[in-house]
Amino acid sequence: MRNYTEKHVQCPHCEHKIGLTLDASNGSKEFHDDCPYCHRAIHLNMFIDSSQHQINLTACIEDEPFS
Repeated sequence: MRNYTEKHVQCPHCEHKIGLTLDASNGSKEFHDDCPYCHRAIHLNMFIDSSQHQINLTACIEDEPFS
């Protein structure tokens, strides 16, 4: 069964707010996407905190580590 949720994150390049629909059924993961405004690559990290029943989404520039 799929577990979809809508999250928003700020582009680290142009600072526009981006809405993403996430599939949390496969657990935490890292992935890449392009900003729909500036078209630059964004490195995204979806972390599922099962104990708190939360999904956290962070974004950084492609080659920078997550803080």
